[in-house]
Amino acid sequence: MGKYTQTLTELKAGLEQADFTSVELTEELLARISAHDKKLNAMITVTADEALAAAAQADIDRSGGKGGAMCGLPIIHKDIFCTRDIRTTCGSRMLENFISPYDATVVENLAKAGAVVLGKSNMDEFAMGSSNETSFFGPVHNPWDLDCSPGGSSGGSSAAVAARFAPAATATDTGGSIRQPAALTGTIGFKPTYGRVSRYGMIAFASSLDQAGVITRSAEDAALMLGAMAGFDERDSTSIDEPVPDYVAGLGQSVEGLRLGIVRQHFDEGLDAETGARVKNAIATLESMGASTVEVDLPNIDMSVPTYYVVAPAECSSNLSRFDGVRFGHRAENAEDLLDLYCRSRGEGFGDEVKRRIMTGAYVLSAGYYDAYYLKAQQVRQLIADDFRKAFADVDVIVGPTTPSAAFKLGDKVDDPITMYLNDIYTIGANLAGLPAMSVPCGLVGGLPVGLHLVGGHFDEGTLLRVAHQYQLKTDFHQACPEDFK
Repeated sequence: MGKYTQTLTELKAGLEQADFTSVELTEELLARISAHDKKLNAMITVTADEALAAAAQADIDRSGGKGGAMCGLPIIHKDIFCTRDIRTTCGSRMLENFISPYDATVVENLAKAGAVVLGKSNMDEFAMGSSNETSFFGPVHNPWDLDCSPGGSSGGSSAAVAARFAPAATATDTGGSIRQPAALTGTIGFKPTYGRVSRYGMIAFASSLDQAGVITRSAEDAALMLGAMAGFDERDSTSIDEPVPDYVAGLGQSVEGLRLGIVRQHFDEGLDAETGARVKNAIATLESMGASTVEVDLPNIDMSVPTYYVVAPAECSSNLSRFDGVRFGHRAENAEDLLDLYCRSRGEGFGDEVKRRIMTGAYVLSAGYYDAYYLKAQQVRQLIADDFRKAFADVDVIVGPTTPSAAFKLGDKVDDPITMYLNDIYTIGANLAGLPAMSVPCGLVGGLPVGLHLVGGHFDEGTLLRVAHQYQLKTDFHQACPEDFK
C-alpha cells in the first residue's frame, strides 16, 4: 500500500524515522490528485511546484534537526484562506482570478510548523451551502458515492481527505460546514471554540459565527493540526488570548467518569432511524468504556435554524458589500455609470445562493424590520447559549447525531433551500453559542458514512479530542476508505 493510506500522525513518524522523504510523499499525493480529482472536483488549485519546493526545504530542515510539529507533512487549504501569491477564489466567480497579497494567520501558522500545501480545495461559494453545489467551479462529488453530495461548505476538504488526496485539510464552520461534510464522508471534522483560531485572512461570511478548523482522518491528527493552528492573534479582534494546551498529550486519558449529555430534541422524528441507531450504538460504546449518560434539555434549540438564517445573512450582507467591482473582484465590462457598474458586477459575480442570503440580510437589517427580525434573533441566540451553559453544569460533553441522515444525492435539495438549510439542524447551535464541536465517524448506513456529534464547553477542545480518540481506539469506522480510492 502507498503512503497515502497513512494518517497524519503515522506520516509524521515515518518522516522522523527516515522511512521516506517529504518530497517522495508529496510526489505520491500530487500524482494521486492528478489521477483521481477529475471524478471528484475536490480541488480548485493544485500548487505542485510550490509544494515540491516546500517539501524539499522540509527535508533539509529535518536533516538539520530543525522543523516544526508539521515539518514535511502535506495538507490542503480550503479556498477561503488567503494565500500569498496563490489564487484565492472562495468558490466564486467574484474572486475567480484574485491573487492574495498576504497569508491568512492559519496559513502562516501551519507554514511555520512546516506543513506542505498541496493546493486549495473546492467549496460552496463564500461558504454558503450545505452540499458543495453552489461553487462557481462546479459541484464536488462524494468519494463514497459519486452521485452523492460530500456536504458543504467544506465539501472539497472533506472529499479530498476521504479520498486520500491528503491526510488533513483546513476548513471553516459557520453553521456546521466542517462537521456536516465530515459526517457525510467518514472523516473527523473539528470546529474549535470561537476565538481559539484566528480569522485574519479568512474571507468572512458571518463574522460572529465563522471559525476555522480541521478535517482529518483521526482525532489524533486533529489534535496535532489544531495545536499548530491555534493561538492568539492581535490582528483579529475576535481572537481570544487563551493558552493553547498540548492537545496530543491529553489524548491518553480514559473517558471513565465522563458525563455525556443526550439532547432530547435531537432524537425526534426528523432523524433517520438507521442513522439514529448508529449514533446510539456509539453512545453505548462510550458507556461501556466508563462514561455515563444524562438526558439534557435545550428548550430553545429548535429555534437555532431560524435564528441562524437571520443572523448569518445579515452579517453576510454587510461583509459582502465590499465586492462592488471597484477595488477588487469581478468587474463588469462597459458599465454605463457607477450604479450600473455596481449592479452588473455583483449580479454577474455572485451566484443564486449568495444573492439570496445578501437580499435576506439586507431585509432583516432594514429600518422597518431590524427590531422584529435581527434584534429578536440575537435575543434568541442568547437564550440558546444560556441553555448550553446550564446543560454543561451537569454534563461534560453533549452527544448526538451530526446530520439527520447519510449523504443525499446531488441535485436533490439544491432547488429547495429550506430543506437544504435543515441539514444543519444539529450543528448550528454550537456556532450560535461559540462552542467547540466535532463529528466522529460512527458507522455506515446504506454504504454511506454517518457521524457522532460531540459538543464541549468553551475552550474544552481537549475533552472532545480525548473522547473521540478513545472511541477510535475501540472502533475502526474512521479507517474505512471508499472502495474506488483504496
